[in-house]
Amino acid sequence: MQNHCAVSNCTSGKSGPEPLFRFPHDAERSKKWVEKCQRKDLVDKSPGQLYRFYRLCGKHFETSLVDSSAPSAALKDDAIPTIFDVLNEPLSGQVKRSKETTKEDEKDNKERKKMKMSPADATNTDVHTLPEEEEYKEYLKSLFEVLALLGEQSIAPIGPGNDKQDGLGLSNFQALLEYRMNCGDEAVKKRHDVNKECFSPALLNQLIDVCEKCIRSKLVEEVKQNGYFSLLTDDLVKISGEWYLPFFLRYVDQSNCQQERFVGFLSFEGDGDALAETLLSKITEKWGLDMEQCRGQAHSCSATHFGKMKTFAAKLTERFPTAVLTQRSTRTLNLSLANGMALSGVQLVLSTLKKIESFFSQSPLLVVEMAHAISIFYPDKEEKAKELKEICETSWTGRHDAFEVTAEILEALLLCVDSVHDNEDMRWNDQITHNALEISKALTDFEFIMALVVLKNTLALTQAFGKNVQGQAADAHFATTSLKAVLHTLKEVSDNIDVYHEFWNDEAFNIATAMEVPVKVPRSFLRKHQLESGSIRPESYYKEHLSIPVVEHVIREMTEIFAEDHLKVLRGLSLVPTLIEKYKSMKPEEESIQVFQKDIPNAATLSAEMHCWWVKWSKKGKGETFPSNLQETLQLPDVKFFPNMLAILKLIGILPTLGLGDGYDVAYKRYKMYIENTPDQFKSKSLALLNVNYDLGCDLDSMVDVYMKTYPDSEDASCDM
Repeated sequence: MQNHCAVSNCTSGKSGPEPLFRFPHDAERSKKWVEKCQRKDLVDKSPGQLYRFYRLCGKHFETSLVDSSAPSAALKDDAIPTIFDVLNEPLSGQVKRSKETTKEDEKDNKERKKMKMSPADATNTDVHTLPEEEEYKEYLKSLFEVLALLGEQSIAPIGPGNDKQDGLGLSNFQALLEYRMNCGDEAVKKRHDVNKECFSPALLNQLIDVCEKCIRSKLVEEVKQNGYFSLLTDDLVKISGEWYLPFFLRYVDQSNCQQERFVGFLSFEGDGDALAETLLSKITEKWGLDMEQCRGQAHSCSATHFGKMKTFAAKLTERFPTAVLTQRSTRTLNLSLANGMALSGVQLVLSTLKKIESFFSQSPLLVVEMAHAISIFYPDKEEKAKELKEICETSWTGRHDAFEVTAEILEALLLCVDSVHDNEDMRWNDQITHNALEISKALTDFEFIMALVVLKNTLALTQAFGKNVQGQAADAHFATTSLKAVLHTLKEVSDNIDVYHEFWNDEAFNIATAMEVPVKVPRSFLRKHQLESGSIRPESYYKEHLSIPVVEHVIREMTEIFAEDHLKVLRGLSLVPTLIEKYKSMKPEEESIQVFQKDIPNAATLSAEMHCWWVKWSKKGKGETFPSNLQETLQLPDVKFFPNMLAILKLIGILPTLGLGDGYDVAYKRYKMYIENTPDQFKSKSLALLNVNYDLGCDLDSMVDVYMKTYPDSEDASCDM
């Protein structure tokens, strides 16, 4: 609380006889108080700031407006200061004087002219009141600095700090603040000494909220400065019992480097069109993204929420047609296709693969155990056994051929997990043996075997295409020419599904026989439809409920994701110098490049400029090397002399289908680390943003300013526990 009167040259202070009154919360009354004071330096301050930092003493109010008989002097609700020429007379003298003056004198008092303050007086007064506001800012800056430190290190502010003998320790946030006080942080120490306790949960939530706003604002501004971008989403995350959708932005920065940034979470609660509208509204209005600049979108979502994501993608395309639907490069095409299938058998395979990956990450000795099992099943095929062992030492469950590898090692895998579960030599702890049992149960379910075989054989047709489209520039360009053949083959399988399913069923039956797994219809299906075991043949069931839906889903998704506009952008990779030199006998693909016509600096010169670009790179000198990928091409010094080519290369660079080079996918890796390593009870959508974007740096002064504008009345509330 301010300890002196805000009126210039008024000597009343906290230790004096005159009571000090806060400026009112009401904006109109607060404005009138400022006008009466003639303090020009207070005009731009908000009512909240005036309420916190500035006071007027009782001598500036009519005695009828002041209740001096109360234990603590108070003003009437509509009180306005009117007396500014009696500066040194105490309030008691005013009361006595008011009784002696005539009515005419009182009228004169009310009509007295306001005091006029010189610029020098205003400066002196401002200097006099500045330290208190600056102290508050320094205090907030210390709080934000501690919060930023915790966020960058992925330490939960509400987690326990140093344990105390009598129970739980302080929160990490409060513990660090106390450490700062002990090290001499006067701003925090002073407020703590005065208020005893100022680290309330409400204050912490406000700080986190402001921190999130400032970081996102900085990210969005950076994207705006660099023009076009793509919008990407990842798997849903459960935070505090609610589902949230993570968003990423991909763009090319002013250094012509590809960038991908995590921009935050949005609640995914709701259904259909209403949810899609809500998400778009928050992206554009709350976050401030200019979706007219969006040129691509890609989504990664499990089958449970697949329908909602399709609705959102369709709504985004409808509202912003230039946001071309594409594939997400962070997951292989085959796994993405499988992930969108809401079929129990497919989801059983995917969930089991996740369990397998987690299982072998628990101990390197488990990988050794798996290698031993492979040797048992491939005694006469050393080369094959060596190849499979090397694969099992990697994250093979995320490979393009994950389903094929799983089918090849299935029997060895069952032997491995059964051996671990038996634990005859007592090498494994209870958690590992329990996990082994869970995997064993899944592997010995015929629905798992049948789904694995169908996925392996169907997605074998898209495997090479997916590997190419997410590979090097030459491979991705080649993939655009092979899509028609892939779709033709899938259509042929669909038209002859009876024949193909019979082959798949026989393969699954043979595997099940070797593993001593009974062939049967899922019990859940029989219970749901109140059928008896044996009333429906497994072959017929899996054809209608697995083979046909899987093939139809793959055809539908491949057709939708790799539509013509998407392929045209990919064909733009023909501008990479190594491809020009490789196919120099071919003419430039001007027809495909026309898709960029509306987004380049000078469409009229596109054809001529493209021809010059083609001529430049069609002949390689002796010992000369050409850029072989998009990022290297963007970094060419000469590219600035080809503004249309540069613009096109940047637009290709934001395409979510293409993988980012080493060092440019840091944000996604940090995001995955945060989600996987942070305990559920400590996950925070706001602190995740800070943790993932730690390299942006925190502008503490900006955060303090935003905080004071957003929470103008928080100074006193922050100390209420």
